[in-house]
Amino acid sequence: MVCGASRGIGRACARELARLGARVTLVARNEEALQRVLGELPAEGGADGAPPLHDYLAVDFDDPSALEGTVSRSLEQAGRYHILLNNTGGPPGGAILEAEPAAFMKAFSNHLICNQVLARLLVPGMKEAGYGRIVNVISTSVRQPIRGLGVSNAVRAAVASWAKTLSAELAPFGITVNNVLPGATRTDRLLQIIRDRARASGKSEEEIGEEMKREIPAGRFAEPEEIAAAEAFLALPVAGYVNGISLAVDGGRTSAL
Repeated sequence: MVCGASRGIGRACARELARLGARVTLVARNEEALQRVLGELPAEGGADGAPPLHDYLAVDFDDPSALEGTVSRSLEQAGRYHILLNNTGGPPGGAILEAEPAAFMKAFSNHLICNQVLARLLVPGMKEAGYGRIVNVISTSVRQPIRGLGVSNAVRAAVASWAKTLSAELAPFGITVNNVLPGATRTDRLLQIIRDRARASGKSEEEIGEEMKREIPAGRFAEPEEIAAAEAFLALPVAGYVNGISLAVDGGRTSAL
């Protein structure tokens, strides 16, 4: 199950997992976009009347109750999932002091509460199988807060702590829980951050982009496929002894170890 699969990092992760042989359920709110991604996945459609290899669930993470109901119905047909990729678009940027309390509540619900809903639904099947992988796409802000992303910094840290706690609880059942921390990645989210900083500073978007690249030892932005490769590794059987970590994929930008 790949959340936020309609674009960006989620889309790249879905394609990589399908390429490696997984049956993928795409999850996002935009059904039209999900249908497009579904058509990009290899081996879509079963043979001889078999059910489709891949499918999708159109559901809005603004409504955790609707998410729970939709996924519960999917489980009745799918039986169980072995891999859960938690990935949700970040909240709007801005200084933390300027954020309304409601912004924190919304982000907390979209990220941590929905992650909890999905884990509670999918983990029983993982336990029965003796195998499970939960991978959370978060942010390098859990190690080093990012300027201008106040709400995101706070909520992402909560998700990282949730994941670390869960990893210890589930390890005896053959289930790992890990985080991937993408750096600046060429997605719509990055473009929005650049636009916001350009408006706030009076600089051009090109100038802001170059300033951001100069902070990255690799000297460039990541491609979504590079984040997907790290996520896919953590989902594989060979990563069974990697548990409770936060893996930065950021070109060396984060100063903390």
